[in-house]
Amino acid sequence: MTTAAELTALHERLTHRAAEEGLLDVAYRTLDSPVGTLLVAATERGVVRVAFDVENHDTVLQTLATRISPRVLRAPARLDPVVRGLDAFFAGTSRVVDVDLDLRLAAGFRRDVLTHLQRIPYGETRSYAAVAAETASPKAVRAVGSACARNPLPLAIPCHRVVRSDGTPGRYAGGEAAKQLLLELETQNY
Repeated sequence: MTTAAELTALHERLTHRAAEEGLLDVAYRTLDSPVGTLLVAATERGVVRVAFDVENHDTVLQTLATRISPRVLRAPARLDPVVRGLDAFFAGTSRVVDVDLDLRLAAGFRRDVLTHLQRIPYGETRSYAAVAAETASPKAVRAVGSACARNPLPLAIPCHRVVRSDGTPGRYAGGEAAKQLLLELETQNY
C-alpha cells in the first residue's frame, strides 16, 4: 500500500515533470482566507481564475479544462507568489493583489469593465451606474453588474468595490457577507 508521503512525492514529481515538458497549462491550488476557501488558477501568462467556495471548485476546474486546456494540475508551488499577494492584501499590508493577470476568460464590454475596475482606488467604491458612465456606456448599468458577477478574478480585480447607487453593497460572487467583509477590511486599513 502506498503511503500519503509517497503519494505526495509522486505528485510533486509529476507536477515538476509536466512543467518542465510544457505540459502544465493551468496550475491550481486552494487556500484558506477570511472569505473562505479560495481556488486560485494560473497559466504561464498569469492568474486566470480566483474562485470562492460557493462557486463549486470542481465546476470551476472543469470550466478551465474546457475553455483553456484539459492539462490542469494541482501545482501549489507555482502559485506561491499569488498566495503571498492575497495574504498581504488580507493582512492590510498591500492595497492590491500584485500579480500578473491572464484575462482570456473575459472579452468585449466585460473585459473593458474589468480593466476599468482595476483603477478604483483601495478603500473607495463606485456605483454600477458610475462605472457604466466611466466606461462611456451610461445605459449599460446591468451589463456592468453582469461583468462584476462574472469577474473571473475577484480580489485581483476588485469588483467588490462596485456598489448600488444607494451605497448598499449589493450581490457578490463570494456572497454578500464576503463583499461586506472586503469593504470593511479596506475601510479599516485605508
